[in-house]
Amino acid sequence: MKFTDGYWLYRKGFSALRPQDVSDVVVDDDALTVYAPTKRISSRGDALNLPQITVTFDAPMPDVIGVTIEHFQGGLDRGPHFEVKHDDAGPTFGVHQDFAQITSGGLTAKISTSGEWGVDFFGDGRLLTSSTPRSVGVITDDQGRTFVHEQLSLGVGTNIYGLGERFGAFVKNGQSVDIWNEDGGTSSDLAYKNVPFFMTNDGYGVFVNHPELVSFEVGSEVVSRTQFSVEGQRLQYYVIHGPSPKDIIRRYTELTGRPSRIPAWSYGLWLSTSFTTDYDEETVTSFIDGMEQRNLPLSVFHFDCHWMRSFHWSDFVWDPATFPDPEGMLRRLHDRGLKVCVWINPYIAQRSHLFREGSDLGYLVKRPDGSVWQWDMWQAGMGLVDFTNPDAVRWYQDKLRVLLEQGVDSFKTDFGERIPTDVAWHDGSDPQRMHNYYSQLYNRTVFDLLTKELGEGEAVVFARSATAGGQSMPVHWGGDCESTFAAMAESLRGGLSLAASGFSFWSHDIGGFEGTPEPEIFKRWIAFGLLSSHSRLHGSNSYRVPWLVDEESVDVLRHFTEQKMRLMPYLQMAAEEAYSQGIPLMRPMFMEFPEDPGCAPLDRQYMLGPDLLVAPVMTPGGEVSFYLPEGTWTHFQTGETLSGPRWHHKECTVMEAAVWVREAAVIPVGTVSNRPDYQWTEDVEFHAFAAPDGLRRTLRVPAPDGGSKTFEVVVQGGKVTATSL
Repeated sequence: MKFTDGYWLYRKGFSALRPQDVSDVVVDDDALTVYAPTKRISSRGDALNLPQITVTFDAPMPDVIGVTIEHFQGGLDRGPHFEVKHDDAGPTFGVHQDFAQITSGGLTAKISTSGEWGVDFFGDGRLLTSSTPRSVGVITDDQGRTFVHEQLSLGVGTNIYGLGERFGAFVKNGQSVDIWNEDGGTSSDLAYKNVPFFMTNDGYGVFVNHPELVSFEVGSEVVSRTQFSVEGQRLQYYVIHGPSPKDIIRRYTELTGRPSRIPAWSYGLWLSTSFTTDYDEETVTSFIDGMEQRNLPLSVFHFDCHWMRSFHWSDFVWDPATFPDPEGMLRRLHDRGLKVCVWINPYIAQRSHLFREGSDLGYLVKRPDGSVWQWDMWQAGMGLVDFTNPDAVRWYQDKLRVLLEQGVDSFKTDFGERIPTDVAWHDGSDPQRMHNYYSQLYNRTVFDLLTKELGEGEAVVFARSATAGGQSMPVHWGGDCESTFAAMAESLRGGLSLAASGFSFWSHDIGGFEGTPEPEIFKRWIAFGLLSSHSRLHGSNSYRVPWLVDEESVDVLRHFTEQKMRLMPYLQMAAEEAYSQGIPLMRPMFMEFPEDPGCAPLDRQYMLGPDLLVAPVMTPGGEVSFYLPEGTWTHFQTGETLSGPRWHHKECTVMEAAVWVREAAVIPVGTVSNRPDYQWTEDVEFHAFAAPDGLRRTLRVPAPDGGSKTFEVVVQGGKVTATSL
């Protein structure tokens, strides 16, 4: 939200209070509090009729400093709140003649206590960013609304990344971004997954600890600052020290949640019925038969919305006209080695038998007058499950448990974005704060049930909406995109922005959701999809089985699915970094190569794990341009070598992808399998790329059953030998 008219003036109807002096500094056991009057104090009388801003500094964990800016402190805190880790960070404080400071790990905030307002944040002694004399503001408009903003300085060449799964320009400088979950597709500035966190290429990140609407002006109001604001009397944010992008992500995900372990079977190919297509058990069986007859490895079959009856979503009852024997069908799918996922959402149509049950029990969201909140969008007369009510959570889980007992293995947790703000929540939560946070409660309800019923490490959802902390419940997919090359690019930008927001596992609809993809688009998207952490064939009104596109698509799908199966030991090694450190599987280039300025803006290529560079083909004809950082890079399929740092151009056949391996990388490769959860540690090979003689690596390769094997790998005379330790 913009408040100013140019640099000096405020827009009509806005006025501001700013800290102009420091009257006192108080240090207690775990915080430093600065009291800042809004004009200079030269005599006792100046303290009369004068607003004061209170700014508190604390440290929830090492290398993180929290800042809380408050005007009036007497407001009600109705929640909800993000789950933020607090440990015994052991910050140190100092109060001196002209400044006060707090130090947490390698991060220091130095607060000016004489002269103009100012806070400088130093990382290992280097200035990272500053809150300057005009940065903090308590704004009031002519309607009586109050907002609090902070502006942190942007260094020359400092880029801003993240803020959720955003489909526009990857570098956020110059953009206005509202953190507000919307069902807007992938072609606008709206987003399903809004995260009030950004990271920079300059040694720090910032997490704004507010689940409600947070407005960011990233060099778009004051071009040399990043502004963020919330409505109300209070603003809290955390500055997170790096110095590297991986360090920032590591600390941010330690603060807000690391991803849970997910089963190896989830990395395989998922095939969907698609959305509005006609299908029944015979259709499903024909698709699976077709995949098997063509030797196409398949891991998961997904039933989209119409497994239930129209106008009954979501009642979790199989449509008896199309699926008369769901238990038998699911058993037959399991007998073929498949896992099963079904579509759900938290909306209860009026015709569903669950609507009356939920309404009578008080489990649906209500309006302030006590009536059930309803509308006709999506499903006629639908209501919304109130996940702030523990009894409603158990009720919803009980309905899903029946599906698990029938043989369902996973849920696609669709929607969760269109959450009203004119309602009264069971626990009294603030409706504005619940709008984004609802997705966290929804996905947590489902993920916890899967974990309880299937066991730790076996739960996986396919979620569309999320906010900060949602990374702890994988997997997420990119929402509704067109079937075009442009949509491929915007989807990748969304995925990379989400990765820069702390999310480790991400997918998208191979071929695009809306429309029917042209054969070339479909084939190129197959390569992109199978070189993502998770891979799903899904569409809206057309099927996504490859033989309906053309026969060559069958060969392309087989090739890249088999390649992904062979890469399973490598992918699982990369996933271990996600579980233990929060480092995403699909990484923006700047995250892996922070010292290379050529990588800073790149959004049409990425690193898959630490060693594989992927540049999807996104134009007709197969030509792709990509940037290689310093070193010798080897094409994963052909063995061709190229050098960096420089741009390259390559024309790829549909059976090729621009996948380049980092110099001196050792990649563990398994066998071709029709399932991703085969015992790859029993027959793993190690391939070295542009590796010098004498290279020695100790590699721990995770196994699909949760165990692992450790190998000592040596390169000598161009040969690679591996010894199990």
